[in-house]
Amino acid sequence: MHGSDIESLARIASAGDLAALNVLLVTVRPEVLRVCGRLLPNREDAEEACQDTLLAVARGLPRFEGRSAFRTWMYRLATNRARSAYRRSRACGPAGSDDVLADVADQRRTSVVATTRLDLLNALGRLRPELAEALALADVVGLSYSEIAALHHVPEGTVKSRIHQARRELRKTLTA
Repeated sequence: MHGSDIESLARIASAGDLAALNVLLVTVRPEVLRVCGRLLPNREDAEEACQDTLLAVARGLPRFEGRSAFRTWMYRLATNRARSAYRRSRACGPAGSDDVLADVADQRRTSVVATTRLDLLNALGRLRPELAEALALADVVGLSYSEIAALHHVPEGTVKSRIHQARRELRKTLTA
């Protein structure tokens, strides 16, 4: 389904059309799962964050005001839910197992990757929203500059500038 079709479907669903909402959720689920999977090292956590995101979309869509593109709003929800899922998984620790050494090894491997991703999420949270969104859409979601420009209704040069500035600010934050 084309991006403008998703935007139209989101407008129809936000007006209370439950059939449109169901189609929208089924349509965007793979994209939401991909975003969550890129942010979380554990497939189960990514699935949980995906489900939380879809629930947040369903609940929040009637209040979605369209100040940004639907997909931009959805990506923001997915990023926030991924951050929450990561924090929950860290608070609970590894699942119980008889093989304590396997748990310790897995926790170390997972925590290095996940901590790096959480550091990135936290650093993104410190950026101005338009910079963080452009960078996340390019580097996490994998959208092209032209796709991001269309989503944000800005020229492609503005997107390039925002991504360049975001990367420069992230480098400072992550190497400090």
